[in-house]
Amino acid sequence: MNVVVIGSGYVGLVTGCCLAEAGNNVVCVDHDVKKVNALTGGTLPFYEPELEAILDEQIQGGRLTFTTSIRHAMGKANVVFLAVGTPPNSDGSANLHNLLDCAKTLGQAIPDDCVVVVKSTVPVGTCERIRRILNNATEIGRHTQRISIASNPEFLAEGRAVQDFRDPDRIVIGADDPHAFSVLSDLYAPFNLDGNRLILMDIRSAEFAKYACNSMLAARISMINELSGLAGALSADINAICRVLKGDARIGGSYLHPGVGYGGSCLPKDLSALIDLAQTVDEPADMLRSIQKVNLDQRERLFHAIRTHFNDKLRGKTIGVWGLSFKPGTDDVRAAPSLSLISSLVQAGAIVRAYDPVAEHAAQKALGDMQVHYSPCAMDVCANADALAVMTEWEEFGHPDFKEVAHQMRGNMIFDARGLYQSETLQRYGLEHYVLGQNKFGRVKMNVAQNNQRTWKQWFARQEGGEAAHSNLRKIVP
Repeated sequence: MNVVVIGSGYVGLVTGCCLAEAGNNVVCVDHDVKKVNALTGGTLPFYEPELEAILDEQIQGGRLTFTTSIRHAMGKANVVFLAVGTPPNSDGSANLHNLLDCAKTLGQAIPDDCVVVVKSTVPVGTCERIRRILNNATEIGRHTQRISIASNPEFLAEGRAVQDFRDPDRIVIGADDPHAFSVLSDLYAPFNLDGNRLILMDIRSAEFAKYACNSMLAARISMINELSGLAGALSADINAICRVLKGDARIGGSYLHPGVGYGGSCLPKDLSALIDLAQTVDEPADMLRSIQKVNLDQRERLFHAIRTHFNDKLRGKTIGVWGLSFKPGTDDVRAAPSLSLISSLVQAGAIVRAYDPVAEHAAQKALGDMQVHYSPCAMDVCANADALAVMTEWEEFGHPDFKEVAHQMRGNMIFDARGLYQSETLQRYGLEHYVLGQNKFGRVKMNVAQNNQRTWKQWFARQEGGEAAHSNLRKIVP
């Protein structure tokens, strides 16, 4: 098929590259001339595993091209995807300005029988607005046909987006006419090999589905973090508790890992947009608001722990930060907990040294002229650091040389925001360990655990002794 993708950001590029890889002729459109020139030369504007290789291969094969002109791109297009960003407004609502502007331009250039697919995450009812814009434009122009429109939300996780597109767990298509369903079913056939991935529904339900999924994921993250904090206050082990939760088939094991909270481009903005949407229909959305609050509070909890450790005297202290992206596998720092922490530390007068394997440039751009010292490697961050905060679970941070870390640092406290380490391991090297979800530092927690272990061993010993005595008694008295 001839496919046009308007918007060459994260979703648009992954969509365009993977559809070209499947044998379609794809034209990607973006208003940024520099980005289009870079993409034409095979250079990605962001980091995503496997994507650059596909980009280069499809450009070389002639199946993927880039342009700044919607009119030029359309040609004989069978399908056009709208993958324009919908960032949050100051009130949390989705900003649809660029998306609707693209729809107005598209209306003057769309060919007959072309299906318009909204890939962007948009509030319920947006596809209807776009349909009206397109129909008005085509009636004024040379076309008079009724526009066929569909909602096709993306479910791509940053860091594994190519894998998610090639082998999706579901392909959601919302439409109200057979033509749109038929065209998109054919387009996605290479990604639906077992025939069970397509989920067909009405447009409004498809629009809402994306928000529903992200809200549920955000809920699990905030819930486990809230449970973790409560467990820590009661000297209970959240890791042991998580094993119990994961053993329940009704709950499952996904997203049950306590940490500093969610970030990125999707969960924070989509939750805010859904709360705003709830207000428009006079729904309270109490749980959605609580999810959001817990996530923001989790960041404050980490900064409070660092400040408390230094007795509210952070000025002049050197804090190392491992990890800047909101999660591993991406250079995305949007709503990243690391940037929130860095801002708080700098405002408190601390000296911040930071390292990330791919996200340094994005973090520099996001933090602007904030005074942060970026290091070329993880160990360089530790040099004379009074404390180290581990903010992203990159693989290289999973098993560092703790002996060298302890040697390099001036202090000995590791603030483990992702729960990567065992307190016992760090203590062998003279390092203290703070994990979010505990009201005590790791050493105290380990002593509590050891005391509990001794108590239980004594209890079992008494029980075994009692059972032995009872057995002997049975031998004497039948």
